[in-house]
Parts: sequence; structure tokens; C-alpha cells
Amino acid sequence: MMKIVAFLLIPFAASAAADGDAFFRERVEPILRQRCYECHSHAGKIKGGLVLDSRSGWQSGGESGPALVSGSLEKSLIIKAVHYGTPDLEMPPKAKLPESEIAILEQWVATGAHDPREAVVAVTKKAGIDVEAGRKHWAYQPVREPALPAVRDSSWPLNDVDVFILAKLEGAGVKPNAEADAHTWLRRVTFDLTGLPPTEAEIAAFVTDRSPQSHERVVDRLLESRAYGERWARHWLDLVGYAEQIGTEGKIFAEHAWRYRDYLVDAFQTDKPFDRFIREQIAGDLLPAASPQERRTNLIATGFIVLGDVDINAIDKLKMEYDFVDSQVSKVGTAFLGMTLGCVRCHDHKFDAIGQQDYYALAGMFRSTKTTFKTRHGIWSNVNRVALPELEEDRAVAAKHEQKLADWRKEKEMLEADLTALGDKADDAAKKRREELTAQVKTLELRIAHGEYFNPGKPQAIAVQDAEKPADMRVTIRGNPYALGDTIPRGLVRVAMWGPQPKIPAGQSGRLQLADWIADARNPLTARVAVNRVWQKLFGEGLVRSVDYFGTRGDTPSHPELLDHLALRFMRDGWSQKRLIRTLVLSRTYRLSSGRGAEAASDPENKLLSHMNRQRLDAESIRDAMLVASGRLVAPSGGPGLPLEFPENITGLPIAAKSNHPQFAIKNERESQAFERTLYLPVVRTGTQPGTARLRDVFDFPQPAQFTGKRNETTVPTQSLYLLNADLIRQRGEDLAKALLATQGSDLDRIGRLWLRVLNRPVATAEQEDALAFLQASRAAGEAHAWTELARTLFGTNEFLLRF
Repeated sequence: MMKIVAFLLIPFAASAAADGDAFFRERVEPILRQRCYECHSHAGKIKGGLVLDSRSGWQSGGESGPALVSGSLEKSLIIKAVHYGTPDLEMPPKAKLPESEIAILEQWVATGAHDPREAVVAVTKKAGIDVEAGRKHWAYQPVREPALPAVRDSSWPLNDVDVFILAKLEGAGVKPNAEADAHTWLRRVTFDLTGLPPTEAEIAAFVTDRSPQSHERVVDRLLESRAYGERWARHWLDLVGYAEQIGTEGKIFAEHAWRYRDYLVDAFQTDKPFDRFIREQIAGDLLPAASPQERRTNLIATGFIVLGDVDINAIDKLKMEYDFVDSQVSKVGTAFLGMTLGCVRCHDHKFDAIGQQDYYALAGMFRSTKTTFKTRHGIWSNVNRVALPELEEDRAVAAKHEQKLADWRKEKEMLEADLTALGDKADDAAKKRREELTAQVKTLELRIAHGEYFNPGKPQAIAVQDAEKPADMRVTIRGNPYALGDTIPRGLVRVAMWGPQPKIPAGQSGRLQLADWIADARNPLTARVAVNRVWQKLFGEGLVRSVDYFGTRGDTPSHPELLDHLALRFMRDGWSQKRLIRTLVLSRTYRLSSGRGAEAASDPENKLLSHMNRQRLDAESIRDAMLVASGRLVAPSGGPGLPLEFPENITGLPIAAKSNHPQFAIKNERESQAFERTLYLPVVRTGTQPGTARLRDVFDFPQPAQFTGKRNETTVPTQSLYLLNADLIRQRGEDLAKALLATQGSDLDRIGRLWLRVLNRPVATAEQEDALAFLQASRAAGEAHAWTELARTLFGTNEFLLRF
């Protein structure tokens, strides 16, 4: 009989966590791929002569010798580098790895550094790029309509997706799992579509609905919810490098970044056609608009280009600009095309038919786009802002802010008058009063300076516009902006083209032509990459598992015909993501249980999809689910996630006296933010995430400097310790206990509601007995304490943390 204490977080497959292929493939390799391959792989750069994409690479090492010594943390350079212990040996250079990832690398090295990878076969570089040969790769072939395969069990498929899946299963002699039970499916689809758990009322409505349309009703309700837009906006933000801080070198707030976040929520919630979504983000400023609101939307969308990591306090502004262009080329390539383009800045792609000509053809478009400007603060630059068409709501916000400033100024004048009235009085009471008044005046000075700096004024957005004099770009030799080669005409990536290069009108950057090419139904990559991303979010792994890389060294599709079928259907359905998702989650494949039976032994990676992949909830869903369970989730308060209105966050002198940008230390959240969805909390590039958002640091939130299509999923002791000790878990446990004790009924009634709220299923008889015993043993410290501890225990279980 399972005891409550056995529910506490246990690392998945803990007994085998340190040995064999599984640990390396599931834990170590994703870190190396995401954090290291850009600079240390055959497909990227080979800095310092070191490659980490094969076992022989780290064994032979680079200019500094072997990267690691198996079994020895002290002698392993890679461990020293990730700890940032030596100034000239800090990797990755942009930001230190999360402690959870460092722990995995240490465990790998300490237990022998098992690495099943074979050596990467070196490719002899040929003169130039053979574009025609490159187009033979499957990803650059046109998307074609496949025929539905024949299946023996024609009663099993619920839609065409199932036909493709079943054909592969039958061909391999593998039987699919049975369907998951109703509670499991409802929890799965609700988390996948909204990032939230189902409520007690939603559970009751579904399990009592006996109609054939019960699943459809749930899916349609979820797709229409605001929560759906919030969930899928967060997925896209992972690909943007979004944060409310500009750069990693200074604590400079991107006070208008929130507009892009809200643009994404609206875009997904209203099912903006994906081809339009592409055009707005790459070239929204160049699109016609039928109304001020549409113009506003188009401008805000281009925040995609500039919301990323840029070294705005760099002394070398030319290098800063070229590095930022490189980031933009990489982002567009990764997010929309599944291409790795950043490595082509210095040399032709090692494996794909992408040359420097292609890189600089794109880079010229972004070099011809205004994305940064020099500020009046010392050496500082900032990202571009544009004025937005003003709406009535903007005027109301500005008036409210001006009134607040006026009140503070009046209060300051009154305090200064009181100071003057004290004169030269030297008695203790006068001295004490003078100190109080001086402190209050100083606080108001800072508050006013803060309010003036962040005065909303006319609405603005972080966005782009074409440069005054767009021009082609010259090759930078080995990426050095001061060592220039040939001038490359602006254009598109040749290997994925189907016709001639577009003509770019005089005075334009070329971004509009780039957007049209990416959003064209003839582009062999765009729809495939998009539907594969959606599939990965719903099934745990993509049909192409290397979701950000469709090149020759990436994974091949497990179901290539299904991928093309979905890509074509996606485009024919008006590039509607909601229709795509609806099709996928209403398939029988999506309904399968996640248990691994004997059949799974022949397909250990579940590429045939005989069962559903288990997934751990991401950081946002863990926190948000606790808010829902405790009944404390509230609607967002809107605006910037950073609590800019808090004067106690100000450090240093008033703005007017500073030569640098104002620096603000983030200490608190707005009061309401503790109960808002995690999407609306501040995201910072350096240091610990503030307030209750700190949970993100523990549960694999991606570095904002990265473009991440698939998050890492680590299991480390710090996660268990967080769940046991964090104030956030205790507070939500107290809230849930209070809510339960406020209801009528027996202990068994409350236990039943607790299980429905946290685990979203009925409590089993054995669990009832365990829970009653747990409560009885905990009541010495009080009834509320006992229920709080029971709720906290459930929040720490695998069943709560996993989506089955």
C-alpha cells in the first residue's frame, strides 16, 4: 500500500540515472547540444580546437588539452569552466549554467563520463557550396501530398493522423496501448492547451458527459479560452530570447517589452494565421494597415527582431551591431526555418548547403534595419523604440500617471516647507523630526525621478524600422567587422528557394521580401517546422526530434509522410494553429495511456508512438497549477512584469544626477503578481528570477539569451529541496488548506476534494486511509497545519509534477 511519504519527488529512473546510454542521451547530451554545440561542434564553430559532439572530441580536447578526465571533477576543464571559477575559463560565455545542469555534468564526469557517441566523420570541404546537391536533402524537398497508407485495423483510427501512426505500428508488429482513463486525458489536454489543470467543475462535467462529442466539447472550450493564448505565447517566447531586461551586462529594463508578450497572447488566442504571424514579426512596420489598431499591432510584432540579448554598454559599437545582426539572423533561421545560420558568419556551413553568401544576404537586411540607438548616458546604447498610434486607453493611463506625479510633487513641497519651518532648532525632538523629514523628501525625490523616467507619455513599443540608407553588407572575415571581404547582395537562402532572388526596392531593407518568402506555401521548411513544433509540445518529442535543426546532421522524421500531410493540411486550413491542434488532440494516438508495456521494449524511444510520452510539467505550469488548486489565481494586472512603480527598488541618485542608465534592483513583485500566471511575472537576464518566479530557475526555465524550441528536463536534488522548503509551496499549501476547511463535510469529503484539486482524479481507498493517518499524526500542531502539510506533500509528488 502506497504511503503518503512515498509520494515525495523521486528522480525518474533513479536507480539507472548514472549509467549507460539513457543518462547521457536524456540528461547530458541535451545540455551539450543547447549550451555548447554553437561554438564547439562540427556543425557550428570549433573554437579553441575543441568539439563536443563526439566522444573523441572531448577526449582529444582542444588547445588547452582534454576537456575532461573521466572520474575526476578537479582535473576536468569543462567542470572548471561551467563553475566560472577562472576568469579566462568561463563557459558558456554569455551566462553561467543553472546549478541543475552543472550538477548533471558533474554526475556524468564523476561516474565515468559514459558517452555512446561515435566520432563525427570529418567532411572534406569542397570549393563553394553545391546548392543543387544540397536540395536533395529531405527538408529542402517540396512538401508533397502523401497517400493514406493501408491499415489492417480500420476501426482504430479516429482521424487521418491515426492512420499514419497505426500503419507504422502494424508494420513493426507493435500494438498500441489502450486509451488513458477519462481523468488522465482531461488533465493531459487541459495542461497541454492551457498550461493549467482542470477544475473540480470541469472534471465533473467531462466524466458525466456520455455523449460522443464529449472530447470535442472540452477541446473547443479550451481553445477558446484566454489561457490557451497565454500558454502558447510562452512557448513562442522561448524562441525569442524574451526578457524585460536589455542585455546581460547591465540591469536596464525593457519597459515596453510587455507589449510584445501581450501581442503573442492575442495572436494565439484569436488564431492569427501563421503566415500573417510571420509577416508581422519580420516586417510588420512595412505592412499596410487599415486602422490605427492594426498599425499598432504590426509595429509591436516586430519586437521579435530586437527582443534578445544585446551588449548595449559595449564600447565597440560596430561589433555590438554586427553581433546583434548575427543574433537576428540566427533567431529567424531557428524559429521559422529550423536552420542553424549563426555558424555561417565565419565560414560556409560544415554540413548543410548554406554558404557565407546566404548568411550575408540575410544579414544585409537586418544591417539595413534600425534596431539600436546611442543614448545620452555615457557609452550606453538601447534598443529601438517607435511611437504607436494613441488610443483612448493610453490617454487614461498617462493622465493617471501624471496625477500621481503631481501628488508626489505636492507632498514633497509640503515636507520641504516643514523642514524650513524647523529652522535651526537643535533640541532632540527637532533633530529627530528633521531626520524623518529629510528621509521622506529623499524617498519622494527618488519616487518622482523614477516616475518621470518611466512616464508612459505617448505609447511606445520596442520595434524596428528600415534604416535611412539600406545597403548590402560585406563579408566579415572570421566575424571581424574591421576585416571586410566581398559585398554580398541582399537575398534569401538559396538551398530553400524555388525561383530567382527577389528584387528589393530602393530604400527598403528587404525584410518584407524575406517575410513573404518564409510565409510562402512553397517554402519547404516553414510549415514542416511549425507543425513539428506543435507536435512536440503535445507528444513530448517532435516527428523530427531535433526541433530547431532540420539540416543534414539533424534527426530524420519518424513519420515523414505524416509530417507532410500535416504541413499541407495546416496551410490549406488557412495556417490555423487551433485547427491543427484540434486535429491532433482528438486523435486516438493522443488518447493513448503512457504506461510502458512489454511492447515498448522493441521501440525504447517510442518513435512509433505506441504510447503517450510522459512529460514533466514546466516551471510555469507547476506554479500556476498550485494557484488554481488553492483557488488563488487572479487575472493579470497588465503592463510591465517588472514592478517599476515600487520606489524601494531604486538605488543610487536621482536620474538627473546619473551619467549612466538608471539601475534598479528587483526586490519585490507587485502585490497582485504573487497570484497571477507566471507568464506575467518579470523575466530577467542576470541573477535569480525575482519573487515567486524563482521556481523557474529550479525547473529548467531556458536562459533568455538562448533561442529554445525544446526545454531541457532535468531531475536534480535541488528540485526536491525546493518542493520541501520553499515559501511558495508552503503558502499555496496554506491557501489550499484554508479553502478546504472552509467547506462543509467530513475529512473524507475534504480528502476527495484535495485529490481532485491537486491530482485531478478521485482518491483511491488506500490513499484515503493513508491521508487520514497522515492528518491524525499531524494534528498536534493544529488542524490548519495538518491540512497544509498534506497539501504540501501532494504538491511534491511525481503525480502532480508529471503530465501522463
